[in-house]
Amino acid sequence: MKPEDFIKKYKAALKTQDWNTVDPLFHDNACVTFSDGTVHLGKSKVRIAFEHNFSIINSEEYAIQNVRWIHKNESMAAFVFEFYWEGIINKNLAKGNGIGTTVLISKNGKWVLLTENLSKKAAP
Repeated sequence: MKPEDFIKKYKAALKTQDWNTVDPLFHDNACVTFSDGTVHLGKSKVRIAFEHNFSIINSEEYAIQNVRWIHKNESMAAFVFEFYWEGIINKNLAKGNGIGTTVLISKNGKWVLLTENLSKKAAP
């Protein structure tokens, strides 16, 4: 698997809104920072955060676009991207967007997410 393949698998896994599908894509020491500034350190904390989002956002659509690779080699890859999401929260349409930075590492021949930082876009 190439780092580019990870992005396709990640988007497909997130679409399921099922942690068991997403879990294999995360390193045990993963750290995810959401655009509201909350930091989730360790796979168990990341799981709690993702499952919470899965439980409150129904019919979520999540897109990763404009991927730009910062670095790629056989053991590590880093990229920046724009993200967009929308879904139903409390029977109302909700949506958001921002920018992200992700670092992947190769573990036993598979790419896994080590850290992801999601941020709001700067005002134009």
